[in-house]
Amino acid sequence: MITLRNIHKSFGQQTLFEGASLQINDGERFALVGPNGAGKSTLFKMMLREEEADDGEIQFKKGIVAGYLPQENAPVSERTVLEETLEGLDAFDSRLEAGAKAVLMGLGFKVSDFNRIVNTLSGGWAMRVAMARLLIKKPDLLLLDEPTNHLDLDSLLWLEDYLAYYPGAVLVISHDRTFINTVCSAIVSLQDKTLKVYHGDYEFFLAQREMEKEKLLSAWKQQQDEIADMEDFIARNRVRYSTAARVQSMIKRLDKLERVELPVEAKTVKIRFPQPARTGAKSLELKNVSKIYAVPGREPIQVYKNFNFELQRGQKIAFVGHNGAGKSTLLKMLAGAIEPDSGERVTGLNVKTGYFSQHREGVLDPNRTVLREAMDNDRLNPELMVRTVLGTFLFPGDNVFKKCGVLSGGEKSRLSLVKLLLDPPNVLLMDEPTTHLDMPSVEALVGALKEFEGTLCFISHDLYFVNALADHVAHIEHGKVTMYPGNYDYFRYRVEQIKAEPQQAAAVCAPAAGPARSDSSKEERRLKKLLDQKARKAEKLKGEIALIRQNIDKLAARLSEPEVHADYELVKSIGGEITALEETLSIKTAEIDK
Repeated sequence: MITLRNIHKSFGQQTLFEGASLQINDGERFALVGPNGAGKSTLFKMMLREEEADDGEIQFKKGIVAGYLPQENAPVSERTVLEETLEGLDAFDSRLEAGAKAVLMGLGFKVSDFNRIVNTLSGGWAMRVAMARLLIKKPDLLLLDEPTNHLDLDSLLWLEDYLAYYPGAVLVISHDRTFINTVCSAIVSLQDKTLKVYHGDYEFFLAQREMEKEKLLSAWKQQQDEIADMEDFIARNRVRYSTAARVQSMIKRLDKLERVELPVEAKTVKIRFPQPARTGAKSLELKNVSKIYAVPGREPIQVYKNFNFELQRGQKIAFVGHNGAGKSTLLKMLAGAIEPDSGERVTGLNVKTGYFSQHREGVLDPNRTVLREAMDNDRLNPELMVRTVLGTFLFPGDNVFKKCGVLSGGEKSRLSLVKLLLDPPNVLLMDEPTTHLDMPSVEALVGALKEFEGTLCFISHDLYFVNALADHVAHIEHGKVTMYPGNYDYFRYRVEQIKAEPQQAAAVCAPAAGPARSDSSKEERRLKKLLDQKARKAEKLKGEIALIRQNIDKLAARLSEPEVHADYELVKSIGGEITALEETLSIKTAEIDK
């Protein structure tokens, strides 16, 4: 479908790609990962022909159409949501319109939103329109840059299901490892200015990378020992006539030696944030609160009525529920960011609340530098520690001297997050804290919040983040909250269990029905036999798929060997074998889903 061969790309003194190659075939689903600023978005632009490679070639299969969803740049349009979604289609009928409506509803829009003007929407909702417009066109190759940033949890789960059956190929940049594991079958790692494919999930990729690092370190150490021995021999025997020839030979060997180089590693920083003061057993309570939103031209929306809710010290609660269920409203009432129409908010002993919202206008001083703003608290944190934290949250080097007034929305959001972590309150209320972070930053945030000794409530569409932190899930629906102990995976398990209980009870209570019962049992046995056959076939296919992936990895490893590089015919032959194996892999993978 698309082949990148020996790509080189530089900007000034910074080299992003040096001999990078990649092939994407029909139906493949790859996640592109790499450090912030390594060139992921540049790679997308080169594939879209918006940027030219300095050297190398990018070949598209004839007739291939690529579609791109950027991180930002929501559409500006006077068209309605539905009209904008269908914009650009040469012709469409009622079937396409129905499909567009289904996609919009999957992304969280209500039927009443279809006729809203796009320019009246927030940036996040306008980006959902852009996503719907892209998905309805069904390009052969989807290039998605952080597609989950503007979604809530329900919309994210819908997108995962949609992409599972998407007919084209997908290449996605995402910081959400659960999304990557669900949607993608392989990881494309942008490392050492080149591209390497790992067939497996994100955890497999991390394990393989660690093994490669250990192998490389071992080779480097062995070579360093050999170099030290050779240099010692040269130093001891340089002046001896009897060994002069051997010394000259060894000097030449040293000069020609291809040195094993250790890659520059991105530092993984373990950050210990200060802990807040201890609160009473009950941190926060809402008593008999009601909240109504007035909507121009429509009936007022009653979100909560005579509602009660309390937080206990030390709880880490994830708020979940469909779009518009009242998650953000509840979080804001707990934070005191909005007042209920009736009822009261009661704070516990020694409670100090901190509220993190994606929209932080007016919170930062536009005339201060990032560093000065981060250090403005009562903790008197050392500057080195503050700069380390800022670097972890994507303000490296001299970026700390940028004025807050010139920061992007994402940068302001990250700086606000840093300020909260450097002087944490004992009740922390967070709305989508991972949206503008990369994977190492998410890991740093998870680590900090795991050690956080206060009370935490949060809304997040990042399932890895939710499962890593939540010890309770609060499911919000129709102005009521149901609490579930455990993380999000357990919550989903319990919901499915509860749904199945009426059917199980009906099956237990159903009376015996004579001959019909016999027919039913026969049908059940037949179905069980079919399911067993399918399960055995799936297990066999999984084994074959694992073997194919091992062979692909072995062949890919051979391509990196210097002696193979020098033999064009051998490279071509190995490339053909890999292509054939990847086609077989695609067929076998499709068979499992049948």
